[in-house]
Amino acid sequence: MILKHGIHLAYCTNVHPGEDWAQTFDSLNRHTLRVKERVQPNGPYAIGLRLSDRASRELAQSDTLLGFKRWLDQHTCYVFTINGFPFGQFHGTRVKEQVYLPDWTDARRLEYTTRLFDLLAELLPPAVEGSVSTSPGSFKDFITSPEQERTIRDNLWQCVEHIAKTSERTGRGLHLGVEPEPFGLFENCAETANFFDQLRDEHPRDERLDAHLGVNYDACHFAVEFEEPADVLARLKQHGVRLSKIHLSNALRLRPSRGALQQLATFAVEVYLHQVIVRNARGALSRFRDLGPALSSPLGQSPAPGDEWRVHFHVPLCWQPGEEFDSTADHVVGLLRTLQGQPELCSHLEMETYTWAVLPEALRSRNGTDQIVAEYNWTQQRLAAHSLI
Repeated sequence: MILKHGIHLAYCTNVHPGEDWAQTFDSLNRHTLRVKERVQPNGPYAIGLRLSDRASRELAQSDTLLGFKRWLDQHTCYVFTINGFPFGQFHGTRVKEQVYLPDWTDARRLEYTTRLFDLLAELLPPAVEGSVSTSPGSFKDFITSPEQERTIRDNLWQCVEHIAKTSERTGRGLHLGVEPEPFGLFENCAETANFFDQLRDEHPRDERLDAHLGVNYDACHFAVEFEEPADVLARLKQHGVRLSKIHLSNALRLRPSRGALQQLATFAVEVYLHQVIVRNARGALSRFRDLGPALSSPLGQSPAPGDEWRVHFHVPLCWQPGEEFDSTADHVVGLLRTLQGQPELCSHLEMETYTWAVLPEALRSRNGTDQIVAEYNWTQQRLAAHSLI
């Protein structure tokens, strides 16, 4: 949907399984149209599309692409952003750190991402900018040499060049958003700013960097890092880094009582990576690459009363936390507060709760449509409170 100031809001369809185009299109028909009927039956409805590499190849076939464009027109829908972080299968199997592969050291990641921009340029409505989100280069543990880091920057720059040519050819405003994440190659504000400074040093005074590469700000990720939205946004602006897209998402937050840690163990699943950062009473941070190692660590076995745990688990925006747990919804609200005063910062908002299928049973009692509609209701209430709708 279109909000004030030309801001677009969608939910990311990565919540639905779909690794080829037939499955993806079936999810759009069976789920997305039902959500549209509930939240915006009239007027243009925005879709945040997730395409795997395989689905993107199949959609790129001219007849298939033409059929999808006709479907969008028929149902008064439009695509303004694509999630290009997960390359392959994203549901029903162990994903964990493999979600980064192939990473940006691999030409397959470059080929996949440029294909997404070719598709997006065909799908965008007139006068609407298009964004694609991608990984923060790689997973930290996969990078062991400066040569790998240089290859990542070189491949990302080749992507920028492709985006610039596509934008000039089609007249579309297009930009790629790298997505900082705990244990990513760059995971927090300081590392992200440093990464962009390196790119700027390698391509001085090249306006294509500012125009076509930015950050996909995932609220869950920065909240897990114990960073504040106003501070992050100010620092990115200081370093000339644009916001390509904002993911409205909540992380899990708790004080580690024994009861809370026992309940937290029910969130440990073998599908996604659930990085954990613990801050003690003195402000020192301890980092764990997954929930299991955190729970079995000394901090998990002998919790300190002054500690605070934040877990990379996308809990629902509309979740009503209990006595033991909380969420980082205040981070999302802080983002909207800043956006209220500076709406030009970012025009792409996407709700990204993809974990419905792996939530503990008590948190997924609704059907899929009801869950997503509840996300819209929560978000629209906060947007209205900040004069963005």
